[in-house]
Amino acid sequence: MPLQIPDDSAFSAFKEQCENHEGWIIRYNKGGVTVWCRDEDSETVQKLKMKIICKDVTAETLYDVLHDTSYRKKWDTNMIDTFDIGRLTVNADVGYYSWRCPSPLKNRDFVTMRSWLPLGTDYLIINYSIKHPQYPPKKDYVRAVSLLTGYLIQPNGENSCSLFYLTQVDPKGSLPKWVVNKVSQFVAPKAMKRIYKACQKYPEWKRKHNPNLKPWMYPEQNTLPCISLADLTLQRADSLENIDESSLNEEKCQHSDDEEVLS
Repeated sequence: MPLQIPDDSAFSAFKEQCENHEGWIIRYNKGGVTVWCRDEDSETVQKLKMKIICKDVTAETLYDVLHDTSYRKKWDTNMIDTFDIGRLTVNADVGYYSWRCPSPLKNRDFVTMRSWLPLGTDYLIINYSIKHPQYPPKKDYVRAVSLLTGYLIQPNGENSCSLFYLTQVDPKGSLPKWVVNKVSQFVAPKAMKRIYKACQKYPEWKRKHNPNLKPWMYPEQNTLPCISLADLTLQRADSLENIDESSLNEEKCQHSDDEEVLS
């Protein structure tokens, strides 16, 4: 199947998944954060959906925070590295992201195609894993696979918004059950709250750091090299090495700062 850049119908379908809760089970609902999970056929693939109400944060600010790679390095404490590789269109690019897993789990990384679209008053960002010939799997990382990950931002009045985060990731490895449970019960809510706090601090930070530079809003500012879609292929999970970490005990786990396991 040839690689395709998501079109309007793909964004609409993603929005429908965020808004339709039929078949989803609530795993956490507290402090303005809700986490749902959904059973999938595969034992390794976890599908999670989260929502947080962000008071005193505009939808545009939240959209900027999720795009701004320079700022992400300030607030994403589990990120090891992230960078943009190149652009495909005015609203699609390719990037790299690696994150720290709690020891003794191996750290994970992704190479993804990311697309974004303002849709009416909403903002959407979706991505999935691809293969880039110059960025093969690294020796010290497990190359995870994002089957579909994305954000839906919806305004609630003038100075408030809601953020949906939906992710279907194959972490490539037989993870222990305690890891899966911890993600939905603890990690996911904390990650959403961390994004919220980052949004509250962003306007002041941005005023001091290239305040007019927003290539995700103004394509003419984008200086990334152009990439041909023909050079990329879809990253399939079955083509990657499977790591069995199912026997690792929680007691032996050394957590990272925010205990985030999945991106």
